[in-house]
Amino acid sequence: MSEITFHVITLFPELIDSYCRTSIIGRGAKAGKIACRSYNPREYCQDKYRKVDDTPYGGGAGMVMKPEPIFACLEAIERKPDSPVIITSPQGKPFQQSDAEEMAKMTDITIICGHYEGFDERIHSLATHEISLGDFVITGGELAALVIVDAVGRLIPGVLGQSLSLHQESFNEGNDGLLEGPQYTKPPVFRDMEVPEILRNGDHKKINRWRREQALKRTLERRPDLLNKAKLNAQDLNFLKKLQEGLQ
Repeated sequence: MSEITFHVITLFPELIDSYCRTSIIGRGAKAGKIACRSYNPREYCQDKYRKVDDTPYGGGAGMVMKPEPIFACLEAIERKPDSPVIITSPQGKPFQQSDAEEMAKMTDITIICGHYEGFDERIHSLATHEISLGDFVITGGELAALVIVDAVGRLIPGVLGQSLSLHQESFNEGNDGLLEGPQYTKPPVFRDMEVPEILRNGDHKKINRWRREQALKRTLERRPDLLNKAKLNAQDLNFLKKLQEGLQ
């Protein structure tokens, strides 16, 4: 039995299935750590045309997803009754790493992918969460669903090869809320661009401090808002002060 099961309600199950068979999520599925199941609401339509959308009441552009197929599809899924149901929507709460970490503690997650002009409002009554990837609109909820599956699935123990790599990533609590610093691999010199000498000298204490300073620098340059919540010590604050003085 898998440690977490994703149930994805989508008009395009092949998009979900193909992704969940590849790369790290695919390996997690083969290892029995993750299960990813897709369900097409068209299969739960009662009319012969299997119609999942209709024109909006009151007029307006576009088509709206009908409630009957979505309700019937969700009710047919074998899942834990109290497990979360997520609707992907640009009107939802922006998805954060902390959300992924909380969801990784769950055993069942259902995601409903939107399409067309959106959902009939009654479909929203099914959701425990509404999640957005940001302040933009895409053609369907499948990409958002896969982002959630990937972000959560990779946190399941045993899916990634080394738990330490998770610990040091951007936004992760193990990195104290900072962005991850630069990474290098072989060769040591490529087109006159060199790997910093400090990473090659074998002094892990100095390497750890350099990485910390690079994470602080990158966060200051790219996401200074994160510093307000980051866990910083006196040495970090002194380093940031010097950086900021240098920018003035």
